Amino acid sequence: MKLVLVLVAALAAGQDRPQTVAGCPGASQQFYPCAKAKARAFNPPRMPDGTPDMRGAWNNPTTSGSQNIEDYPGDSFLGPQKTLIVDPPDGKIPYLPRWATKKQENLQQYIDPFGTCYPPGVPRHVYSPRGHHILQSPGVFAIVSEFAHVYRMIPTDGSPHIGNDIRLYMGDSRGRWEGNTLVVDTANLTDRTWLDIVGDFHSDALHVIERFTLLDPDTIFYETTLNDPNVFTRPWTMAFPLVRMEKGHEVLEEACFEGDHDIPELLETYKLYLGLNPPK
Repeated sequence: MKLVLVLVAALAAGQDRPQTVAGCPGASQQFYPCAKAKARAFNPPRMPDGTPDMRGAWNNPTTSGSQNIEDYPGDSFLGPQKTLIVDPPDGKIPYLPRWATKKQENLQQYIDPFGTCYPPGVPRHVYSPRGHHILQSPGVFAIVSEFAHVYRMIPTDGSPHIGNDIRLYMGDSRGRWEGNTLVVDTANLTDRTWLDIVGDFHSDALHVIERFTLLDPDTIFYETTLNDPNVFTRPWTMAFPLVRMEKGHEVLEEACFEGDHDIPELLETYKLYLGLNPPK
């Protein structure tokens, strides 16, 4: 339980989550159809090159700082959470039967990699705590985040993915515009990240498709589909809003690791997570 205490302190437990966002229900399964309809009808502000202008500081007010991506009633340490999963309809990750106990093993044996200040991976980056700043210019879409120096540079110039033998914590992302939606394709991910605090996981075969669409001037409709045939029975999808922060908000740099005295103590009980096939 000591592990949970440390991670929750770092991940903004207990933040208030709005009941509605941009006129849609805040819970993902009800937000999803409402947001799709609103996004289709909205004509967004545009950059000089004609692409939608998403520049600015954004937050994810309905995701509980990546504590849990499935329904959770809450306890003395973790807050309650409505599932972020919109497909399958039961709101649960469709694990292969062979991995039925792996999530619980992770929680009991390992430190959440995010809690040791490693990059959160994709798509956890988008629903991790603190704010994100989006920057755009022709040929690139960038996300700079407050937590742990994390950032993503996403080329939108049609350049190909890097070689398949390279594996990165944040993967290799390539973006393209489909109408008013930025579609981001991320491959080359390592298996050393989790999807949330409670041990949900993937292999290095994970392939992620993200969609960023403005549904009004101050709300991005975010959806992401994860496909990993080594771990999941089928692709599955999460969706939630990103809400613009107050005008002039500055996303700061939170160092995370510097001055952290918890890891040596945690390593007395828990191990570092090194993926599904850790080195010998």
